[in-house]
Amino acid sequence: MTYIEQLYPWRIVRNFPNLQNQVVAKFRRRNDALAHLQVLQRLVPSATFAVIFDPSTESKSPSESK
Repeated sequence: MTYIEQLYPWRIVRNFPNLQNQVVAKFRRRNDALAHLQVLQRLVPSATFAVIFDPSTESKSPSESK
């Protein structure tokens, strides 16, 4: 994971009936994600969206840290 990707841990995902998700947008702050979520829910009322926190920190094995 790159440094830029680590700066945007808040994501809005669209939930589909077949248990799949699609990332719609990425944000640095939770408040920004919630504000955008409200807009999406007004524009697409038939879709289901959720805000998630995804830190996705990759763990390095001891051999990689040398």
